[in-house]
Amino acid sequence: MGKRRRVAGRNNSRPLVIGGLIAVVGLGGAVGAYSLLGGGAAADDRNAASGHRKLVRIGPPSASEVRTAATAFLTAWQRGDAAKAAGATDDSAAANAALTGYRKDAHITGVTLTPGTPTGATVPFSVKATVSYKGVSKPFTYDSKLTVVRRENDGVPLVRWQPSVVHPDLTEGDRLVTGEAGTPPVKATDRDGGEITVAKYPSLGTVLDGLREKYGKKAGGKAGIELRIVRKAAAKGKEKTPDKTLATLSEGTPGTLKTTLSPTLQAAAEQQVAKQANASVVVMRPSTGEILAVANTSHGFNVAFQGSLAPGSTMKIITSTMLFEKGLVSPAASHPCPKTYKLAGWTFHNDDDSEIKQGSFKLSFAASCNNAFINFAPKLSNSDLTEEAQQVYGLGLDNWSIGVPTFDGSIPVQSGAQMGASLIGQGGVRMNPLNMASVASTVETGVFHQPYLVAPTVDDRTLAKASRTMSAKTQSELKEVMQYTAAYGTAAKAMAGLGPDAGAKTGSAEVDGQKKPNGWFTAYKGDLAAAGVVQAGGHGGDTAGPIVAALLRMGG
Repeated sequence: MGKRRRVAGRNNSRPLVIGGLIAVVGLGGAVGAYSLLGGGAAADDRNAASGHRKLVRIGPPSASEVRTAATAFLTAWQRGDAAKAAGATDDSAAANAALTGYRKDAHITGVTLTPGTPTGATVPFSVKATVSYKGVSKPFTYDSKLTVVRRENDGVPLVRWQPSVVHPDLTEGDRLVTGEAGTPPVKATDRDGGEITVAKYPSLGTVLDGLREKYGKKAGGKAGIELRIVRKAAAKGKEKTPDKTLATLSEGTPGTLKTTLSPTLQAAAEQQVAKQANASVVVMRPSTGEILAVANTSHGFNVAFQGSLAPGSTMKIITSTMLFEKGLVSPAASHPCPKTYKLAGWTFHNDDDSEIKQGSFKLSFAASCNNAFINFAPKLSNSDLTEEAQQVYGLGLDNWSIGVPTFDGSIPVQSGAQMGASLIGQGGVRMNPLNMASVASTVETGVFHQPYLVAPTVDDRTLAKASRTMSAKTQSELKEVMQYTAAYGTAAKAMAGLGPDAGAKTGSAEVDGQKKPNGWFTAYKGDLAAAGVVQAGGHGGDTAGPIVAALLRMGG
């Protein structure tokens, strides 16, 4: 048992922990302590006068409490009593609005909720219901889950409210709506005219959603009736996440939209990412910017287009561009790579604490030796890397318009050690495979061609342009170090047999709390460029490298 504490006055009463409970003791008119627990002022006065002890449970809810709280919520929801179900949650206002909308806006009725076996405080459950709208009905089934927590002020077990309880794809600000589709369906085709379907290409579900959102009306289709998630509005300057269709009650008439995807490369990309966990890849044509393939192991979020990850040493392509343009180094110049390098209070290490005491910059690039790049930091201004990425590679401007939502890279202006980390693709730098495929493409052609999935002539949109191009001398130097890396460096194993004109760069990006780094690889061969990442996969040459190289071997 815990110890009792004497209370000198109203403002000094405190809860005591007694055997997993909080005991609030009221003595000598300590009314304020009881008001924290609820129950009304009159009741608190009576309790205070009698020295009554109130107990508030703390810690995880018991199995019995989890079952009771979950049952209360699910039973009320199933009966259509939104207010009562909401009262069994820790945010009754938000829950009531969502559950009322479930019936009135989504037109979902006949709900049957069947709980599964709890895991701790989490209870999975299945949903069977009917969606009905203007005389048209369709069964609607899915699985969801809820978690039971304690209310802080009195310890009562309640369902923790979050939109995903209603449906796992819902996030804050989203709504479930049944009615005429906001946009007509789209029949998207590859560059050869073949229809693109999720059954054929599982990675393209989010791409098809994005194409419909942007081009449904332009493609000339007619909307059907469906249950869909209407996504929240995007922040200023950002593209809205596409709405998602959950059930189609009546088909609309689709319009036809041609994309730049190659059926052979897309099929191959799907097969390649399936060999790795958490892999993503993009293939494009450097001479035009056309995207030929995009694939992800996981199909719920398009990491290849919208991911925001530290690119690791693949960023050294952009860093080298800057160093070559400034005349700070050349590929053949003697440039050591020390085992450690101190910058602004940080000590930077190379992978496995390796070092190159006597060697060329080209050798350090091929070996991906970090400190051969970081030791240039004192000669650079804080904005140099940001400007190089924006002005030559078109990155970080948030103005790409490829046909579906993308993240276009971020290279923030940083100082001190963070600026040094940015030079090797850590710090605040963020990229995805689309961005890094574009980087390799720009090296191959010497000119930035914004990637695109739908030709700009379809909707007369303007593609992003870089404000300047690299010099022929800089391009030649970049190709020299990337081709050397593909032939003799960290990319050699993956790129074997692709010929002397192929260039590549590997990367391994450390992530806090992650045992293995994210493995990166970007490369070009002829009029193909590709980039891939395998999250938590380890070194890029061993993980993402084989994926990228296999696609480059297919040719254009």
